Amino acid sequence: MRSALPEGRAARRVLSGLAGALVGGLVFATLTVGGVVTSDAARAADATSATVTAKGYDADWQNSPFPDLSVTVSQTKGLVAQGLQVSWTGGTESTPPTQQSGGQNFLQIAQCWGDDPDHPGQPDRSTCQYGAFGTPGATRDGNRADGSIAEADLSNTVPAASFLDPAYTSIPFRSATGETIASVKDGVRVPGVDVNTNAFFTQYTSNEVPWAGTGADGTGSTTFEVQTVTQSRGLGCGARTSEDAAATSGAACWLVVIPRGTADTGESSNVSSGLFYDNWKHHLAVRLDFRPVGLRCAIGAAERQLAGSELISRAVSSWQPSLCAGSNGNVFTLLTSTEGDAVTAANAATGDAPLALTSLPYSGPGEDKLVYAPVGLTSVTVAFAIDRFPQQDGSVPADALARARLPLTDMKLTPRLIAKLLTSSYLDALPYQADREHLGENPRNLLFDPDFLEINDPEWSYQAIASVAVADMLLPQGRSDVATALWSYVMADADARAFLEGEPDGWGMVVNPYASTNAEKNPTATAFSLPRDSFPKPDPVEVPAQEGGPAAINSVTWRPYTNDLDGAAYNTLRGDGLVLSAWDPLGNPPRYTRSPRNLPGAQAVMALTDGAAADKYQLVTASLRNPAGVFVSPTDDALTAAADAMTTVGTQTQVRAFVPASPEAQRATTAYPLAMPVYAAASPFVPDAAVRTVYADFMRYAAEAGQEPGVQIGQLPAGYAPLPDSWRVQARAAATALENGLTPSTATPSPSSPPPAGGTTSSGSIAGGGGGAVSSGSAASGTSAVPAGGGATAADPANPSASGAIAGALAGAKTAADPDSGALPAALPISLLAALVAAAMFLLIPRLPRRT
Repeated sequence: MRSALPEGRAARRVLSGLAGALVGGLVFATLTVGGVVTSDAARAADATSATVTAKGYDADWQNSPFPDLSVTVSQTKGLVAQGLQVSWTGGTESTPPTQQSGGQNFLQIAQCWGDDPDHPGQPDRSTCQYGAFGTPGATRDGNRADGSIAEADLSNTVPAASFLDPAYTSIPFRSATGETIASVKDGVRVPGVDVNTNAFFTQYTSNEVPWAGTGADGTGSTTFEVQTVTQSRGLGCGARTSEDAAATSGAACWLVVIPRGTADTGESSNVSSGLFYDNWKHHLAVRLDFRPVGLRCAIGAAERQLAGSELISRAVSSWQPSLCAGSNGNVFTLLTSTEGDAVTAANAATGDAPLALTSLPYSGPGEDKLVYAPVGLTSVTVAFAIDRFPQQDGSVPADALARARLPLTDMKLTPRLIAKLLTSSYLDALPYQADREHLGENPRNLLFDPDFLEINDPEWSYQAIASVAVADMLLPQGRSDVATALWSYVMADADARAFLEGEPDGWGMVVNPYASTNAEKNPTATAFSLPRDSFPKPDPVEVPAQEGGPAAINSVTWRPYTNDLDGAAYNTLRGDGLVLSAWDPLGNPPRYTRSPRNLPGAQAVMALTDGAAADKYQLVTASLRNPAGVFVSPTDDALTAAADAMTTVGTQTQVRAFVPASPEAQRATTAYPLAMPVYAAASPFVPDAAVRTVYADFMRYAAEAGQEPGVQIGQLPAGYAPLPDSWRVQARAAATALENGLTPSTATPSPSSPPPAGGTTSSGSIAGGGGGAVSSGSAASGTSAVPAGGGATAADPANPSASGAIAGALAGAKTAADPDSGALPAALPISLLAALVAAAMFLLIPRLPRRT
């Protein structure tokens, strides 16, 4: 029987040829295409947000302070210790709290762990972490006016004894550990028990929000810190409830919102606890599901070490459970450390060399023997939590005054402003009592700087925020690729360079001379060397110690470092600027104390962090001016645009970076300037084949399955943009080269010998990433033979776009230690040849005898 093909030889040849081309194309695509980039919209849809309304939740919603209240929580599943965005509509314009009252028309937010046995599907108020700050209207206990006690509160109340000894109600805290903190038992007050500060939470650890304000339009939002059993054993959220190591959920908890109107029952203002029944009965709650905390891999599984960049740590944390459940069952442990040290260790190719995670290539002595697999695309960000505090001098419009204590959510920064924040050039970046004459008439902090106010919304000019935590940024200690990238961004800008050299800006502000790159203006007579891989505080200013009294205060004591980028983000979420407080002579040992964190409504702190940490804690981030002169935020699209404009770093064609001085970067109007790639780097000369295979598997997972955005285990967390297709090609090729391994050779090719067939670069390096032959570029000059995105030149010179073409070479120049690379570089050319052969063969099909 003949197939139902169109009649005519020509038609059959055309279809056969098309079929052959299709088959060949599929073969080629299978080897080169890594998947479809998921859009921001898809990522948002997977964020599992939830909305709850007063009308749908509160049985007595008609009498609620805000009957039309609707609250949305940004994420409810796959939670870890992180931040959540809580937003709402249907409220009433708030009045700020005072020392006597909690304010009017606001919300309170708390985390609770247990279910109410009398109201299934709702939280039990005794399990809420609430009351730690002791502010009016936000404690667990308090005296009660006659006739104001609801029946549901009587069991937790001591009746009034006289006019001078009124009734007292106290809501106990019932811990997830089984313990109960109660100051009332059997109608009698228990002496010495404080239900607001106890073994389970204090003002330094509680995550509650006692006051969240609503704007004149009835809307509002705040960021809420979600705690797991690690941060709060009293809540126990995320604790393992199953012995199954593959379990995806731990103990659930509740996020509770308590609306507060103009006054409590029996009172003239809001002074009573939100947990008292008349307030509590109008609460709204959303159930929170957590990832299980603790070991998710089989006990006794082989452990493989990863070392280096913190930038990829959140992704590795998500991937690890899926990786250890895979075919090799290995546990990958990431030790965040200086990337340069990790790369040096990996390049040594010893049997126990860790897999290095880095954004820059090896730069030590000797040859770079590593293969580099792209595994992450993220960003360095400036995050902030700053609430409005308008001036009270009559110059501020009424509508701006009405927004007092609400968060500011838009900030623009230039390289020069970044330079000011990094160099302790604002007055309050140095101790108050220190000699600060060398800073001249510089502004107190960023928010008083005309340079900042000129480019930002006029709303900023109305503020009178004097916090020292906005005179600089919370910065991580140690050396890092992040520091190198940030200083490079600053030094690529002419205005920033001039400022650092000692030239005043347009308003007369000058750099802290100890951070001047001009040796003639630096008191040390040595230029402050930039760019560099750390954030030193070079000013030696000090407040002297007092004999028998306070210790000395220097610039680091005054503005301490954080341990890492994640720590900087976490403190920003909590409104904790690590501000130095009073000397405690009774401490053991005597020491300076730290100020408690500022609550929402009174926060003012900035931090340097990364995109994944900023998203984890739901922080607002600044828009940075890119080399094209456009202010851009770190969105997925902006990171992808930056990836398109990245150029090779030095002679290592496998590694690319966004080089602000390069022509590619200066044309990329939509690119975020501090986009950061992360590479998994390992040596194919590692002698242990099993180790190479394990690390190759990690590379493949990270570049493929690990690039699916989402909040579940094994997925790519928000804050990372999915890898461009060409980067995935490079990662697969690097994994293959690593797994196959290389053995040092004694053969030394002549410099005049022609390059071996199968794909070498014009400089003699092994061609990888699909075998594309490229010449190495120079990061210093910003030029590269490999266009942004790793392939053909972008069609639009003003906005380079991802071409999907193959990436550059996978190794440095060939040396005497390198044998021929074998068939690997020819894999993709062969696949193309196979496509052509398949097409040709199908053209012959019509000539073959046919049966009828």
